[in-house]
Amino acid sequence: MRYVFKRLIEMVPVMLIVVTATFFLAHAVPGGPFDKERPLPAEVKARLEEYYGLDRPIYVQWWNYVSRLAQGDLGPSLKYPGWTVNEVIGSRIPVSISLGLVALLLAILIGVPVGVLAAVRPNSWLDRVPMGFSLIGICVPSFVLGPLFALVFSLGLGWVPPCGWGSAIHFILPACTLGLITAAPLARLTRGSMMEVRSLDYVRTAYAKGVPPLRVWFVHALRNALLPVITYLGPAAAALVSGSFVVESLFDVPGLGRLFVSAIINRDVTLILGTTIIYAVALLVLNLLADLTNAALNPRIARAR
Repeated sequence: MRYVFKRLIEMVPVMLIVVTATFFLAHAVPGGPFDKERPLPAEVKARLEEYYGLDRPIYVQWWNYVSRLAQGDLGPSLKYPGWTVNEVIGSRIPVSISLGLVALLLAILIGVPVGVLAAVRPNSWLDRVPMGFSLIGICVPSFVLGPLFALVFSLGLGWVPPCGWGSAIHFILPACTLGLITAAPLARLTRGSMMEVRSLDYVRTAYAKGVPPLRVWFVHALRNALLPVITYLGPAAAALVSGSFVVESLFDVPGLGRLFVSAIINRDVTLILGTTIIYAVALLVLNLLADLTNAALNPRIARAR
């Protein structure tokens, strides 16, 4: 509990740095939320800036924003009149979380078993074939893999819709795109970790006692081999659960990643700050959970803390 409390306290200055850097960078970008193809009259634009407090000095705007943020208020959206950033983000978070969890589950169910099987038979076809495909998965970006899936399974075979959201079938293409891209490095990392522990004494002792091979690999060896894998899953899970910018835009998923892209295009400063804060909090919390899981698997880590 002391370790958890210490980590939570450390999040405060980190979040302050993230908020400050994002705030000043967002205000430094040319253009504003009220700049359109057809310019607003000067007096109308001045009244809007006065209403949202954008006419004040930049340091005053920063202080006002941090003060509201300390109370859990992310401020009003500059591009969605009548909506607060809390309301806009709150309507998108469930979509990104559901898609991210499905993609994360798919990545774990594929990546970890494939890595273990590759380590069981090194330099055989069980190793070379999946590791070759995992290398392709690492090299091919999501904006290439996603359209390929849509071209083959939607336009070609007609099995799934190419885009949209609203039913379980809409999960398939975006979840597979995100899951396979995450499963590829996960498989290689699992294989490397398993190769390191396979020659350790406790693994040889389990074999000498007559423990079945599958139990040796998936129970005894995998427990220690998962430590670097779980460390990798912390930021990977944050990226998946918080939403993917490219994949959500490709498949027309109304999640947090697509909202972030539109906020940048619209120069909606408060919405940019809100989504950035959500990403930062998700990353910090999931990294903390990954560290606690590592400590549970390896008691020596817990004692060191």
